[in-house]
Amino acid sequence: MTAFGKLVRTTAFRLTLVYLLLFAMFAASLLGYFAWNTRRLITEEITQTVNAETSEINVIYDRRGLVGLARTIEYRSLRPGANLYLVTSPTGQAIAGNVGSLAPGVMATIGWSETAYRRIEDTDDRDHRALVRVTELENGFRLLIGRDLAERRRLFVIVAKAAQWSILIVVVLGLGGGVFVARRVLTRIDAMSGTAHRIMTGDLSERLPVGRSGDELDRLAENLNAMLERIEALMAGLKEVSDNIAHDLKTPLTRLRNRAEEALAKSGCEADYRAALERTIEESDGLIRTFNALLMIARAESGQARGNMDDFDAAEVAGGIHELYEPLAEEDGMTLKVRCEPTPVHANRELISQALANLVENAIKYGKPVAQTGGTVVSMDSRQITIEAKREGDQVLLSVTDRGPGIPEADRKHAVERFVRLEASRTLPGSGLGLSLASAVATLHGGELRLGDAQPGLVATLVLPARAAAGDRVAPPTPDVPQKVA
Repeated sequence: MTAFGKLVRTTAFRLTLVYLLLFAMFAASLLGYFAWNTRRLITEEITQTVNAETSEINVIYDRRGLVGLARTIEYRSLRPGANLYLVTSPTGQAIAGNVGSLAPGVMATIGWSETAYRRIEDTDDRDHRALVRVTELENGFRLLIGRDLAERRRLFVIVAKAAQWSILIVVVLGLGGGVFVARRVLTRIDAMSGTAHRIMTGDLSERLPVGRSGDELDRLAENLNAMLERIEALMAGLKEVSDNIAHDLKTPLTRLRNRAEEALAKSGCEADYRAALERTIEESDGLIRTFNALLMIARAESGQARGNMDDFDAAEVAGGIHELYEPLAEEDGMTLKVRCEPTPVHANRELISQALANLVENAIKYGKPVAQTGGTVVSMDSRQITIEAKREGDQVLLSVTDRGPGIPEADRKHAVERFVRLEASRTLPGSGLGLSLASAVATLHGGELRLGDAQPGLVATLVLPARAAAGDRVAPPTPDVPQKVA
């Protein structure tokens, strides 16, 4: 398609043509109304002038008779630019006046009429137009007084020429403006299309150009760029997850296969086979937990869980987690405490419960005091894990605090990535997805996961936006039993 063809097919150019047509129709209507109104005013002025003069001459006729009337008509006919005057006898013979000829039947019609006429002194054969009034006098005499309509015709010609030039100027300027606007829009659209084509070829780092005008195209480009950034982040996350799955799940799958192969090769009795199957089931459960965690993270990051938001008390969720994990903490030599206040929040109850459970599991698993492994007796406070739910301003804070070695500040940003396991935790079982899930859940709700120093220990806090109106609608919760994701 040629450049001109692309230009005339643009929406901007078509809209310009529509507006041009509407504006031309409006301009023509306005000029037509002006011409009609001016014609009406001139006609009214002629009518008033003729009526006044007719009344005046009738008075002269009443006072001076036919002779005085004839003299008055002859006198007024000699004035420059005079009106039309004609007095005829009952037989139709002209007595006085400056009208040489009229259209047939005009003098026979009493009242107003528009007629062609010629003056007595006219030397050309061209007829003129006039608006005349015929009145009947006593004894059958008739009086015609009128005025030429040349002024009205001249005005019509002026308006017609003005309309022609105005419409021509409107069309030229409109087409020029349409071409300019269409070319400007087409240039920006072509730039966006080129960027979109490069993105489709695989370069997700490209972004649509944004101008300085802040118009609708700029706002569209900004929103599309934000969408592209989100897509690029999701694609990078997908690639990272794929790489991590291929790398981190290869070892447990290989171990699972080797154990099954070893059981077939070396086991000679039912007890050996049973033990091998139990180890295989345990390994499979770990893989299932890992995949469940990945699915839950993907669900949270994609925003699919936003439709299941509800109003509930975060303190009751924290209490349920405390009740669920308190026996597990005691078995591991830890003490699990809870400090809560009524904390209404609008969120996905299942995901919040799962995220908080992950934080508690991490604290139980990795939050043991360092001195405890060397045989030194430590205080009960050093073995304590605290779950806390409270509100600060327009935020809800759900935190889990332990007294373990904590996470160095340089590694905290790293710790929330998928399959990341810090050096101190590599000897313990786990998949490295617990903090990743908690961070994804916080992001889904418009919040964040903060990792801080408890001096000693780690404080992991889910920061969620509060909903003040939710407090009046909190319903009694059902117990939450989250999946275990380390």
